[in-house]
Amino acid sequence: MKTFLDWSAYQDAGMGDAYADIPKHGDNFAKAVAVCINSRQCEADGKQVMCPSFRVSGNEHLSTGGRVRLLKAALNSDLAEQALADPALAEAMDLCVACKGCKRECEANVDMPLIKAEYLAQRVARQGLSWRSRLFGHTPRWLHRAPWLKPLVRWRNASPLLARLSERLFGLAAVRALPEPAAQPFAAAPANSAPAAGLPEVVLLVDTFTRHFEPGIAEAALAVLQAGGYRVLIAEPEGSDGEPARALCCGRTYLAQGMVEEARSEARRLIQALLPHVQAGRTVVGLEASCVLGLRDDAQALGLGEAVEQVAKHTLLFEEFLARESTAKRLDLSLKALAERETLVHGHCHQKAVGAMKSMRRVLKLIPDHEFTLIEAGCCGMAGTFGIEKEHAEMSSRMAEQALLPALREKPEARVVANGFSCRHQMRAHGDQRPRHLAELLRDALTE
Repeated sequence: MKTFLDWSAYQDAGMGDAYADIPKHGDNFAKAVAVCINSRQCEADGKQVMCPSFRVSGNEHLSTGGRVRLLKAALNSDLAEQALADPALAEAMDLCVACKGCKRECEANVDMPLIKAEYLAQRVARQGLSWRSRLFGHTPRWLHRAPWLKPLVRWRNASPLLARLSERLFGLAAVRALPEPAAQPFAAAPANSAPAAGLPEVVLLVDTFTRHFEPGIAEAALAVLQAGGYRVLIAEPEGSDGEPARALCCGRTYLAQGMVEEARSEARRLIQALLPHVQAGRTVVGLEASCVLGLRDDAQALGLGEAVEQVAKHTLLFEEFLARESTAKRLDLSLKALAERETLVHGHCHQKAVGAMKSMRRVLKLIPDHEFTLIEAGCCGMAGTFGIEKEHAEMSSRMAEQALLPALREKPEARVVANGFSCRHQMRAHGDQRPRHLAELLRDALTE
C-alpha cells in the first residue's frame, strides 16, 4: 500500500508491544492509526473539543476510537486499498471535521485530522477529484488569478436561484452564504524603522483568507505590532517579470481535499520564503490558527526536510507572540479602556489544540478595566468548508447550537472576539455580525 504523507515519525510506535494491534497493511501509517489505546476518552462526557460529530450524533463510529476501529479493519484486509472505500468508514471519515482536538486531548494523541488527510489522498488516487474539491482546494489560486469570481460570489449570495444552482452543480448548501472576498486584498506596506532597543523583528504571515477576505485584520495587527515598537516585515514571495507573485499559503486548502502534492508545493514555497527570515533571527507571527498549525504540525508530514522544523520553531500566533513579549516584559502597548460592554471570546479548535487560549487570556487582560468571558464551547461547526457543504450544513448548525450560538444569544450586547476565519463565518451565517479578531480589538484600544 502506497502512502502519500511521510509517516516516519511513527516508525517506532508500538514496536515490541504485543498489544499494539498494528494492522497488516500501511506500514508507518498503520502504526499512526494503532497508537489509539481504546480508552474511549473521546466518547466521554465533558467539555472537550474532540469529536464534534460524535457529540451531536452519539454514533460511536464518529469518535476518534470509532474511526480507528474502522480503519484497522480496512488495513487488516488483504485488499486494503479497496477496503478503505467501505461505506461505514467513508461516512466516519467524511464527518471528521479535523478539529485537532484528539491531538491534544486523546491520551495517546491520535492525530485523526492528519490520518484523514492520508485517507482522502487514498480516495483521490482511487476516484479522482470532484469539481467541488477542485474549487475548494484551489481557492488560493482562483483568488489570485480570477478576480471576476468575486462579484460572482456576491451575486450567488444575493440570488436564491444562483444559490440553488450552486447547490445542484457543486454541492454548496443553498441555505448558507459563501464568504465574500474584499474589494481589495491586503497590500504589503514597507517595513517601518528599526525596532526599539531589545525588541525582535517580526515577520507577519498574512494567510490567504485574511489577505483576500478580511484584510482589515492584517492592517490592525500591523498597527498593534508597530505601536509596540516592533519592526514588521510582511512575508511575501518574489515576483517575476514585474508582476506580483501569488501570495504565500500554507497549503491547508489542498490538504483538506487530499491533494497532497499541491499541499507540498504550497508548503515548500512558504518555507523557502520564511527560512531566510528565521535564519536572520526574526519571529514569524501568524493571524490564523489553522495556517500556523498547518506550518507547525501538518507540514512536518510533507517530507520537506529540516527546514520545516526550523521555521516551525520560530512561528507563533499573534496572541502567542504578544503573550510571550508581555511575559518577557518587552511589550509596551499603550491601551485605553473600551466601552462598558463585556467581551465574549470563542476559541478556534486549532487555537485550543496548541494551547493558545492561555495566551488569549493574558493578552485580553492588558486592556484596562476589561471584562471578558471565554465561551465554553467545542467546534463551531463551520470547520473550513464543512458548514457550507450541502450534505453537512445541518450537522454544522447542530454543532454550533450545542453551546456557541446559545452563549451568543444570551448576551446580545457583548462584543465578540473570534480569531478563526471559519468561526466568524459560522456566526455570521447564523445571523450574528459581531465577531472580530483580537488584533482589531487591540487596535481599537490603542491610545494613539
